[in-house]
Order: sequence, then C-alpha cells, then structure tokens
Amino acid sequence: MPSDVVLSAEQRGSLTVYPVESVRAFGVDAFVTDRFGGASSSPYDTLNLGDHVGDRLEDVSENRRRVAIAVGVDVTRLVTVRQVHGADVLDASSVTPSSEADALISDDRDDVALAILVADCVPLLLVDASSNRFALVHAGWRGLRRGVLAEALRHFDDATTVHVFLGPSISRESYQVGPEVAEHFHDVPGALVADGGDRSRLDLRHVATRQLTHSGVRDEFIVRSQQVTDGGEIFFSDRAARPCGRFALVAKWAP
Repeated sequence: MPSDVVLSAEQRGSLTVYPVESVRAFGVDAFVTDRFGGASSSPYDTLNLGDHVGDRLEDVSENRRRVAIAVGVDVTRLVTVRQVHGADVLDASSVTPSSEADALISDDRDDVALAILVADCVPLLLVDASSNRFALVHAGWRGLRRGVLAEALRHFDDATTVHVFLGPSISRESYQVGPEVAEHFHDVPGALVADGGDRSRLDLRHVATRQLTHSGVRDEFIVRSQQVTDGGEIFFSDRAARPCGRFALVAKWAP
C-alpha cells in the first residue's frame, strides 16, 4: 500500500521548507516550499514563485533566488518551465524561456535543481532507484486526463524501480467539480463522490496513485503527503483565493 506521511518543517536560510525524506536514500535532495519567507505582497504573500499570476516580477525573481539558495544552486541553475496542463515531458537541459511542458526530467548531477509550481494540482517527484534519473510532474485534472504520468514514466527504463512522492494538493473534500470534469474519471474506482445535483468531489491524489500503479509503479514505492492545500493558509490554493501565488516542489541530486 502507498504510505501517507506528514512532512516536517526545516529551516533553510530565510525559508521554511518541507524535505522529502523518502528520496534521501537515493541521493536526491527534495523539498516543498510554503507561502512564507518571501518578498511578495498580498495577495501573493509572500513566497510566490509563479511569474504568470500578476505578481511583481522583481519579487518573483527574489523569491526564486531564495529557493535556489535553499536548495544550494545558483538561481540560473533552478530550472522551471511554463506549465500548460498538458502531457509533454522535457529534459531539463533543453529548457528555454519559452518552453512549455508539465514534466521535467534530469540525470544531471552538476548543480541543477528542478522546480514544479502548483496551487492545488498534484506535484510529483519520480526517482529511479537504478539510475541517475528523476522527474518532477505537475498533474491537475487535465494533465491526469491527458496521461502526463504515463508519459513521464516512459522516460524511465523500468517503472517498477521508480519511487514516487506526491506533494500537498487539494483534498477530495475541497475539490468540487462539474460533470464536464467528472466524466473523465468515472472509470477510476473511488475517484468521485456524489455531491448533490450534477456536482461531484474529485480525489486527484487517488487518481494519480491509480495511474501510477497502472503504469507499473509498485504500491509500496509511493509516498503521499498528508498535508493539503485546502484553505490556502500554508500552501497557496487557487480554489481558496484568486489571484494567488504558486508554491513549488524542488529537487536536485545531493552532493
């Protein structure tokens, strides 16, 4: 069975981050940021890492610099990509300022960190226990429908050796969807709960877990954060407030 864990906070520089302990044994340093310790003003207060949500770009740049310090790389080596709720996977070494994708993959051990930005969608880290390869994935309902997890796993030689972490995302209790969304997940047992009329509650993390195991990932290699984005108090939540910032799942190979 997948493991559900509570992430513990750790201070790195001016930031409080939440390390992903399950991947340390494989040589990967990964953590989740929260919304504190940054330079942005309300409603992006304070550690907004998204440059597409209306925040001052100077503040976003400063926030990303602080995250780069926390993970131990120069800010020019903190790789992000414009996320479009699709299924494209890019090698981090080929990312340009105009690149669009929803998964980044790397086997570069030379001071490169990857970051995926979210505010309710599921951030995932995939680490191969038998190689130097890892990936970060942004998976909302559109990405899950389009198969972004299966696409990411195709970049690994053997899905059965991949360990996966699912970071904070919106819970089923707080994620009401209409029939135009629910229709894509009726075939996933346990994904939907009726919520009156034509509305349903959708469990994104459950869908992601089922897709991972369907693609060959072993149940016991899946770890999920118990923390959620509901309410937007610790982690930004698009459902709780609009506009809002974005937090990140960040990862690199440890020295």
